[in-house]
Amino acid sequence: MTTLETTRSGPEPDPKDAVEAATVVTAEAEPVTPLHRNRDFVLLWSGSAVSLIGSTASTIAYPLLVLALTGSAFSAGLAGSVALLPGLLLQLPAGALVDRWDRRRLMIWCDALRCLGVGSIALAAALGGLGLAQILAVSFAEGALTVFYGLAAHAAVPNVVPKSQVSLALSRNEARGRAAVMLGTPLGGLLFGLGRAIPFLTDALSYLASMAGLLLIRKEFQADPAAARAGRLTDQVREGLRWLWHRPFLRTTTLLVAGSNLMFRALFLVAIVLAGEVGASSTGIGVMVGVAGGGGVLGSLAAPWFRNRFPLATLVIAANWAWAVLMAVIALVHDPYSLAAAYAAMWFVGPVWNVALGSYQLSITPDELRGRVLAAMSTLSSGALPLGSLAGGVLLSTAGPRPAATALAVWMVLLAGAATLAPSVRGTTAAPADG
Repeated sequence: MTTLETTRSGPEPDPKDAVEAATVVTAEAEPVTPLHRNRDFVLLWSGSAVSLIGSTASTIAYPLLVLALTGSAFSAGLAGSVALLPGLLLQLPAGALVDRWDRRRLMIWCDALRCLGVGSIALAAALGGLGLAQILAVSFAEGALTVFYGLAAHAAVPNVVPKSQVSLALSRNEARGRAAVMLGTPLGGLLFGLGRAIPFLTDALSYLASMAGLLLIRKEFQADPAAARAGRLTDQVREGLRWLWHRPFLRTTTLLVAGSNLMFRALFLVAIVLAGEVGASSTGIGVMVGVAGGGGVLGSLAAPWFRNRFPLATLVIAANWAWAVLMAVIALVHDPYSLAAAYAAMWFVGPVWNVALGSYQLSITPDELRGRVLAAMSTLSSGALPLGSLAGGVLLSTAGPRPAATALAVWMVLLAGAATLAPSVRGTTAAPADG
């Protein structure tokens, strides 16, 4: 399918990146077969898909359960915050440990422990002995284990598929995640209506399915786990940060991701309020979000096509300008259909950006550093999410939905301008992938 490589289509490439790209260990020596016939990738992809649907269902069920038990919106919000906390606190050390430990074995343990955790929620709910403390403890533990699992799974991709299929594999993973949100969100509400314990029992079973798939996989998820075990953990965390900082293109694009994440998190709330203002019913708002999710799935499937035909710099700059223009459309339209179409188009662009950037990053990062570099990028880019939620609330309460959307459009124009003018973006040597 696609081959990720750096060519001399611009300024001379960084020798460090050329050496690192050459050291990436992949299955390239093996005959290239379609992804759907790659047994190990299918097992990894399908197991993760099942567990993602289950965990999405339980994520919706957690606040419903806390509200049913306590009647407190504050407690429900607290449970949600506790589940997200590991994503901010644990990314950097988790990245180092993902490089030090056997990734496949680590993922198996994560599935087993997550199964036990949510299984304890289901059992306690069925027996009538569930309390808030148990919910908070399990949600934090599940969030922490999910951080480890996610980093290990992403870092493992180039060891499970040939280098020429990394972009395609990442696009399939993007589609899987977005489809899981579309399916798991209504499923969680439906299952909770059947019984408080059922969403969590379903989630526990989904982790068992994922674990079974991992146990059947034959390939190793890293070239040499022992290569990253020497040295102190703090030194290894710093090594990942230092490696990222000395790659100007990755450093700049990570900061651009942080800026767009802030906008998207604020936009979610702004778009819901704005949809109500232009006449959408509550059902219509739900349909709008569902259509947007569909746009994300389509973007995931189309991402390899874009990566195969356009230089990486073009995709980065074009994605930011597309978001800027679509954000301006959202600020200006006065009917729910145009709003839904623009919002879905924004979701379409996201996976194209994610796959192009992710496949390039994996192609130049040495295997023994992948967990740490992924964690460093995720920490920087995800740190803007809480600020985005806060910004959306402040803008809506002080200015109203349309001025808030206009402010987000201006923010996106500034980011697009920064991407266009950044020498590290315009000077990147990453060419289109070869089919």
